[in-house]
Amino acid sequence: MGSPDPVIAEHPIILFDGVCNLCNNSVLFIIKRDARSRFYFAALQSDFAKAHLNKFGVSFTEPQSVILIEEGKLFQKSSAALKIARNLNGLWPSVYVFILVPRFIRDFVYDVIARNRYRWFGKREACIIPTPELKVRFVG
Repeated sequence: MGSPDPVIAEHPIILFDGVCNLCNNSVLFIIKRDARSRFYFAALQSDFAKAHLNKFGVSFTEPQSVILIEEGKLFQKSSAALKIARNLNGLWPSVYVFILVPRFIRDFVYDVIARNRYRWFGKREACIIPTPELKVRFVG
């Protein structure tokens, strides 16, 4: 059995829908506000994501949620988004106050956006291709 990947052990990984325009723009938004280069990224469509989701017993059918893997735990939907915001520069950490709203309410709003994201924001034919400077932040 090999040793764990040091990037995964040291950095939270954000799994996102690689063909969703909203999701790709969100990744770029996070990168610009992640001054410590804390977060790493992988498309939900990647073998990397499928393998890691399998470890958590999450089946991959169709990407409906942003997923954050941090310190050996998996967070989905609004919980993942709020935990990500908590670690960004500027006023974004203040958004974390919404963690006090019951998850079923937060996730209801999240699900409405997720169900309509392709219609409202569009869809790409292929996953994002990071620039050479950002390639190191993408795994899988």
